[in-house]
Amino acid sequence: MPIKHGLDPQMRILRIMEGKMNKKSKLMTLAAVMASFSMLFAGCGAGSSSSSSTLKAEPADGVPSSYTGDLPLPSVKQRYDNHLSRDKVKDGGTLTLGISEIGPNWNYLSTDGNTGYMSELWSWYQPSLLVSDQVSGSPIKVNKDYLTDMKLVSKDPMVVQYDINPKAKWNDGSDIDWTAFKATWEANNGSNPDYNPPSTDGFDKIASVEEGSNAKQVIVKYQTPYYPWQLVFSDLVNPKAADAKTFTQGWVKNPHNEWAAGPFKVQSFSDSQVTFVPNEKWWGDKPKLSKVVYKQMESSAELNAFQNGEIDAASASTKDDIKQVRGVKNTQLRYGYSTTTRVIEYNGKSKPLDDIKVRKALTQAFDVKTYNSVQYQGMKWDTSQPGSELMMPYQKGYEYNMPAEAKYNVANAKKTLESDGYKMGKDGYYAKGGKTLQVSFTYFGDDATQQALATAYQAMLKKAGVKVKVVNKTESKFSSTVTSGDYQVLPMAWQATAALGFVTSAPQLYTSDGPSNFTYVGSKEVDSLVKKAGALSDYSEQTKATNKAEKAALALYGTIPVSTAPAYTATKKGLANYGPSGFAGSLPQDIGWQK
Repeated sequence: MPIKHGLDPQMRILRIMEGKMNKKSKLMTLAAVMASFSMLFAGCGAGSSSSSSTLKAEPADGVPSSYTGDLPLPSVKQRYDNHLSRDKVKDGGTLTLGISEIGPNWNYLSTDGNTGYMSELWSWYQPSLLVSDQVSGSPIKVNKDYLTDMKLVSKDPMVVQYDINPKAKWNDGSDIDWTAFKATWEANNGSNPDYNPPSTDGFDKIASVEEGSNAKQVIVKYQTPYYPWQLVFSDLVNPKAADAKTFTQGWVKNPHNEWAAGPFKVQSFSDSQVTFVPNEKWWGDKPKLSKVVYKQMESSAELNAFQNGEIDAASASTKDDIKQVRGVKNTQLRYGYSTTTRVIEYNGKSKPLDDIKVRKALTQAFDVKTYNSVQYQGMKWDTSQPGSELMMPYQKGYEYNMPAEAKYNVANAKKTLESDGYKMGKDGYYAKGGKTLQVSFTYFGDDATQQALATAYQAMLKKAGVKVKVVNKTESKFSSTVTSGDYQVLPMAWQATAALGFVTSAPQLYTSDGPSNFTYVGSKEVDSLVKKAGALSDYSEQTKATNKAEKAALALYGTIPVSTAPAYTATKKGLANYGPSGFAGSLPQDIGWQK
């Protein structure tokens, strides 16, 4: 039900590394909310299928491990998280999960802490103001635990009113009031360079944040119209942690329970394990689980840990993964359409990728079909290349925005390089100025499929006369590698956490100084185009403006959409409100074990 965080608090786009795509649950926050398709299915059961029968459709709680037949394709309108009402969920029990990275910066709202992993941890114990129970992610609703209402009270000038739940308090006993909204705005609006927000978009359009009729009412006045205004405030900064030094540095190796306000609290933490327990100061529905434990481990170890009973759920991304988890007794395989788009990023700050013709040639030499056939080998999935990194192909208004010249064609790739002064050498590689054309391809972890993808990419580029050095790093190095720019060609992924997030994520990804523009490629034209959609209130006009902007951005050949990823999650039988659900999510207090 709520919407959960992403790369930044406004954009709702989540950065995830290649090979670790499928975050298992959408924990109740805007990220969770906005990540959905459209039909709510709250049934239980369907786990009675036997190995001798043929499933025509995936049950809402997933395919049982007793079933050995071919997996049916999921519906784009269905959630597969065993979505149950609270009265069908047991009181008590522990949920143990794996996670690739813990910290070190616990402030998810800062650039240093704004990762998919921290987003997941943050969801359990911090405020999340927005929710969605629809797979398609609409309509956006307020999380009643924190807000009783959110409404546009004036269009010209644009004024938004928030009414805060009278019961809502920070764990230190102070009220959650209008000052939290003011502190959040001040930390994210970009006016003070001492702060490090992942993005300023939306916040930089606000003229003032003021107290309304009382301290529990917030009046937000915009200096220019901004749509979707609903996405701007989904998380909050505790005013006591709002000074720049504390915001940027005060959360390192410290989750600060006193500055939190959620159904759970951090009981203990280290670099290798985090334990959450119910928050005795929580005013909402009592959490169903008595304990949530995260154990740090490489994704390759996660499946073994699940198989051995060490954790209760695990992501699967290959046919071998799926085969492995289907062999575990009392297991349910839950799979569906995700909101994730796999991409390839070119670091435009590094030579020779600072040359647009080189980036274009690499794109033309990239055999997407073969690459995806390796990624999804043995899996029934659509391996066609999407044309957008902002909208899913099943969303209304989606367009194919890749340049026509970007299509796979080795001959064209060679022509592009030769027009740029490169000449083929006797060794089969192009060179210019006596220097062989070489780029590095970085991947993370020891997953066999990721290794195979790296090898496949290397072979593809060799056909076009480009030498590729494969670089392998541990998964724990993902965040530091991305933020430092220590890569050239980088496979990664974007997870849209809000169906309307394409409006706000475009500036995040494509502007010259966009906080998630890890290509470092941009132009004044793109900067101008990507910001126009945010001033439009009509959905059709928003999509038109966004598509036009993305076409211009992708023509710079800084990034390539590669595939839309399925979400496969294996869980122990009976885990409720956890698994693939599109843009929909579940509140953390509702997750638990089925009666």
